[in-house]
Amino acid sequence: MRQPRGGAQPNNFTFPPVLKACSYLGDFEEGVKIHGDAAELGYESDVFVRNSLIAMYSKSGAVDTAKRLFDEMPDRSVVTWTTMIGALAQNGHPEEALALFRRMLEERVRPNRATFLTVMPCVISRGCSNSAVASLRHAQLIHGFAIRSLLIEDLMVETAVIDSYVRRGSLNSARRIFDQMREKNLVTWSIMISGYGMHGRGVEVLELFNRMKCLMKPDHITFVSVLSACSHAGLIDEGWQCFNSMTTEFGIVAHSEHYACMVDLLGRAGQLEKAREFIEKMPIKPDCSVWGSLLGACRIHPDAKITELAATSLFELDPQNSGRYILLSNIYTSLGKIEEAHSIRVLMRKRGVKKIAGYTVIELNNKLYKFLVGDCSNPQSDLIYRELERLMDRIKEAGYVPNTNFALHDVEEETQVKSLYMHSEKLAIVFGLINTRPESTIRVHKNLRVCGDCHTATKFISKVTKRKIVMRDSHRFHHFSDGECSCGDYW
Repeated sequence: MRQPRGGAQPNNFTFPPVLKACSYLGDFEEGVKIHGDAAELGYESDVFVRNSLIAMYSKSGAVDTAKRLFDEMPDRSVVTWTTMIGALAQNGHPEEALALFRRMLEERVRPNRATFLTVMPCVISRGCSNSAVASLRHAQLIHGFAIRSLLIEDLMVETAVIDSYVRRGSLNSARRIFDQMREKNLVTWSIMISGYGMHGRGVEVLELFNRMKCLMKPDHITFVSVLSACSHAGLIDEGWQCFNSMTTEFGIVAHSEHYACMVDLLGRAGQLEKAREFIEKMPIKPDCSVWGSLLGACRIHPDAKITELAATSLFELDPQNSGRYILLSNIYTSLGKIEEAHSIRVLMRKRGVKKIAGYTVIELNNKLYKFLVGDCSNPQSDLIYRELERLMDRIKEAGYVPNTNFALHDVEEETQVKSLYMHSEKLAIVFGLINTRPESTIRVHKNLRVCGDCHTATKFISKVTKRKIVMRDSHRFHHFSDGECSCGDYW
């Protein structure tokens, strides 16, 4: 954009739509030129132009430039703050976006509807990403400000708050808001149903689903949540009914996700042969999600023939997925096939497949603490390991037996048991026990599926310490209390 000869000069109302067009078209080189024009004509510091520049640079991925423009502004509108929060969020910086939102509140800038809808995905991301623990603090903070800003009755804001609570394990808070809502849409119902599903609350899922069907037509996403919940709760008949009703009652064509849920449903129940037959009769080609469900079922109900069928199919479709190799190796170990288990690890190395490092995160006093297997980086490591050793002795006396299927296999049994003690889940839980009040709930987040031994150990830990422990892994929530888990060991 250049000033035309004898024509009208661009002004602060001209630049924003032109910059927006550059963002829409992805023509960021032209956007930079227009930035130069705005500066030359003295409009760079105008709040409307500056907001558009921040949005344009964030869309191009130049977050540092957007942040510099933001920091240079002497006066910022709520749109400015919201735009910068969105820039950080959209470029993979949810923690910084949340920090900026807190700073916005500290500077007495009142957020609007757009601000809440921009920041809520950051809260959700922080609660479910592999780099953060599911904490309630941010969800409660934003919920409170939504109430004070008179936005809590906005459908999209309420739905976002519910989603935040659900993903952070606070079903009671989510359900309370859900029940008080004057209006609900399909997304609201699906989020609440999915939330109960993540916690293995199959009965509540079906209750909500039946209520929803009386008010509106569910979509294919809703059915994924319902079928997954039936699988995790062991509701086989109900799962079949829902699956069949998709086409007969609602005319929804089943996708691979629905078939994967059904394979999972049958497999978890030990009906591996039925699951295999179901796959053979599928009208579409089974993908990784379907074969992955079958292999996952073999983790619970080891079967050499079906394990090899699922693994072979998975390696053809996705030869670089490290989780499949590890799972297959563990299944072979549980079947007593130690040489085969070792050969899978060798194959993994030959193919250059890198194992994803498992870790567990816990939040304490607004700070995140990350633990790896055998981690000694925490300042309290000596105390953690001393307390861990005492705790392991206590749960052994209560009946805990270490499951060495989840330990290193090329070492002596005593070393295997010790290696189990150093799993990241146990280290994070002990750290929580040391540093929190006796009546408080310990919340941890594992980036992978919790191992079977840690699941068993955590049940015993909750019993001997009389503490509630909430663990979120890559598949679901586990609520441990008095020696029991909410999953009923059906996970």
